Amino acid sequence: MSKPTANWPAWLAEHSPKLLLFARTQTRSEADAEDMLQEAIVEAARKSHGAPPDLPLVYTTLRRRAVDLARRTDRRTAREEVASDVAEICWFDDRIEQQETARLIEQAMKRMPEKFREVVMLKIWSELTFAQIAETLDIPLNTAASRYRYGLESLRRDTNLKLK
Repeated sequence: MSKPTANWPAWLAEHSPKLLLFARTQTRSEADAEDMLQEAIVEAARKSHGAPPDLPLVYTTLRRRAVDLARRTDRRTAREEVASDVAEICWFDDRIEQQETARLIEQAMKRMPEKFREVVMLKIWSELTFAQIAETLDIPLNTAASRYRYGLESLRRDTNLKLK
């Protein structure tokens, strides 16, 4: 019998950045996201008997833990508004335009209904398939696809950007 931890370093290197990004979208602080991610990976590893778990299981665990955390801290009633001020303006620096685009997208994502935001985050930043998203969120495949489409439409409308 092979060691159950044999594939862990590769699994963590491949998936932990995506999982952490998802966890950040579900929490109010970096520390909460990191704690939640660690707990979710440990829980999922226990369920998979020490072997690297299926990715949808970890996303499902993260999502469930985020809901629990939100209930405990009443997160949804006190969302933080992020103000981004550009300290120094350099007229020929394209980073300012990129920062502005990022700010517009961030604000539009915060205004987007959570059910669309979750699917957009899982599809774009976590690179999950619609089947994996449907499994993670416990929704039908067609619902995952339509929520993604509605989420992109919301982003296009709120940012006036051309999104694929």
